[in-house]
Amino acid sequence: MKIVFGILMFAIALTHHAYAQEQSEGAILYNLYCTQCHGVNGNGNGVNAPHMSVQPRSHIEREEMMARSDDELFKVIEQGGKSIDKSNLMPAWGDNLSDSEITQLVAYLRSLCCEEN
Repeated sequence: MKIVFGILMFAIALTHHAYAQEQSEGAILYNLYCTQCHGVNGNGNGVNAPHMSVQPRSHIEREEMMARSDDELFKVIEQGGKSIDKSNLMPAWGDNLSDSEITQLVAYLRSLCCEEN
């Protein structure tokens, strides 16, 4: 029983480490691709926001972000805002980012909106 418990705890630790790594990589990607519009803190107040006819989404508003599934977030990053009937000002990043990188961004978005600090 102790061996099974030990293996389970090890698996949980590895999973947590992998998720933390995705968030870390996602933070780097977010800073490169997203902050200009969505802001450094994810609040939707990036340097481009005042010049946009549709304001960027705040990624720190839990209720709004939880209304979107991870698949929807992946799709909007990959294919742009128009793909989920949102602003066409949100560009499609699928030609610039791999599926793995988009997954990392989704994990980071979840950390912005939904994790207790």
